[in-house]
Amino acid sequence: MRALLRLTPAVLLGGLVAFAWTTIHGQSPATLKVVTVASGLEHPWGLQFLPDGRMLVTERPGRLRYVSPSGQLSEPLAGLPAVAARGQGGLLDVRLDPSFATNRLIYLSYSEPDGRDAGTAVLRARLGERGLDNVRVIFRQLPKVGGGNHFGSRLVFSYDGQYLFITMGERGRSEDAQDLSRLMGRVVRIRPDGSIPEDNPFVGRANARPETWSYGHRNPQGATLHPDTGELWTVEHGAMGGDEVNTPKPGRNYGWPVITYGVNYDGRKIGEGTAKDGMEQPVHYWDPSIAPSGMTFYTGDRYPGWKGSLFVGSLKFGLLSRLTIQGNRVVSEERLLSDLGARVRDVRQGPDGYLYILTDESNGRILRLEPN
Repeated sequence: MRALLRLTPAVLLGGLVAFAWTTIHGQSPATLKVVTVASGLEHPWGLQFLPDGRMLVTERPGRLRYVSPSGQLSEPLAGLPAVAARGQGGLLDVRLDPSFATNRLIYLSYSEPDGRDAGTAVLRARLGERGLDNVRVIFRQLPKVGGGNHFGSRLVFSYDGQYLFITMGERGRSEDAQDLSRLMGRVVRIRPDGSIPEDNPFVGRANARPETWSYGHRNPQGATLHPDTGELWTVEHGAMGGDEVNTPKPGRNYGWPVITYGVNYDGRKIGEGTAKDGMEQPVHYWDPSIAPSGMTFYTGDRYPGWKGSLFVGSLKFGLLSRLTIQGNRVVSEERLLSDLGARVRDVRQGPDGYLYILTDESNGRILRLEPN
C-alpha cells in the first residue's frame, strides 16, 4: 500500500519552518522542523560535507564555495574551468576522494563547452582554502553536441574507493542512448585517475565505449550506494511520466527510448511499450513524473522508523520522497515537504545524522530536517 503524506506549514520564525504530517498508517501526529542553514546560493546543485565540519556547495553558473556550519558562504573558489551554464548545464556534482584526508582531492562534474557544443565532463583537483590546483579533466562525454538538456550528472565512489561511477544524460538525443559507440545516456565506471577498469563490460568490444557500465538511460540526476550491499542505485527523469529508480548492472540495457512508462510531452507514444526482451525493468517508476534529483539511503537514528529508507528529491513538486525498501523492491512511498514551495535539487545525510537538502532557486538554500 502506498503511504500518502499531507503536510501543512505550522510555524515560520527565524529561518525555521515546522511541518505537521499525518499518514495513513495511523501514527501519532509529529512535527518536522526545517531549519535554514544557509541561503544566497544561485541554483545550488551538489553538496558535500568536509571532515572539518564545513560543506562544499556547487552553484550551477560555475561557482564552488565553502559553507561554514553556521551558514557563512565563502567567496567563490578560484581555479575552476569555464562551464556551459545554459539550460540544465553548468557546474553540477562534487565528491571527495576516498583518501581526501591525506590527499585533499575532489571531483567535480560539469557541462564542458566547446564552441556552441557541450558535454558532461569530470575533473579532479586538489582543494585549497582559496581555490583548486593541479586541475585535470579525467573524463569527457563524447561526442559533444549542441543544446542545453540532459547532462546528468552525479558522482559516486564504490565502497572500496577503487571506482568512480558517473551518470550522464543522452543530451536530448534519445537514439544515442542505444548507440554503444557514443557516451550518451550512460552510467560510466572509471578509476579515480580516469583510467578504464579492465573488467568493464564493453572493454575490447568493437564499436563500444569501454567506459560504459550500463546504457539506455534518459537523464539520471541522482545516484547513491545501498548501505548494506554496496550496489549502485540511480534515479532518472522520464519524459511525461516514467521517472525511474534503477540498480544499474554491468552491460545491461535500461531501455530508453525503446521502452518507457512515459509518453511524449504532446501525448504521443514513445518507443515500443513498457517491456522488451533484453531490456531491464526499473525497480520503481513514477507516473505522473516527480522530476527526481538527488538521492540517498538514510543510515542514521535521528528519525524513528526511517533507517534504511531511500530519499529522493523532487524538482517538479518541490518535495522529498521517502521510499521504503525491502530487498530490491520499493514497497511504499511517503511524501514530505510538499508545502515547501521550492525545487529540491539534492539530499544528503550529514555527519550529525540529519538530512540536508538543497533548493534549486536563484536564492537557493541549504536546509536541515530535524524531528521535533
